[in-house]
Amino acid sequence: MTSDILVVGTISPETQAAVTGVVKGLEKAFNAKDPVGLSVQFTEHASWTNVKGTRLDGREAIAEFSASAMRSFLRESFARYDVLKMLQIAPGVIAVNVAQTPTDSAGTPVRGPQGATLYVIAEQSDGWHIAAGQNMAVGPPSTA
Repeated sequence: MTSDILVVGTISPETQAAVTGVVKGLEKAFNAKDPVGLSVQFTEHASWTNVKGTRLDGREAIAEFSASAMRSFLRESFARYDVLKMLQIAPGVIAVNVAQTPTDSAGTPVRGPQGATLYVIAEQSDGWHIAAGQNMAVGPPSTA
């Protein structure tokens, strides 16, 4: 657990580690081009809006879209996901802000579109999973 994460609310170190684990599981699956590994980070009925504004409802739809994308336009895309903030919404429900940095396949940062993602991660009977989320592309910081 890094001290660079802004934590708002009473979130135990164990919960922080579990929530960060979901984000890192998503990163690992994305970089391995594993759509099933990616989709199991979501709840069965999750709602996910991708960077192009397409809403995907349910783990199965997320896996299907991811499989197609990973075979085509995301084939050579890799990223690092860094948790920036956790906000306790209610017991067992955490909003998580994540910065996505493009990398090469070895994990070295490269030029390319960055992402800002908001996940709502909820505790389920089988662990923590993403219940809802939205991804958006962001440009480099302004120099003005």
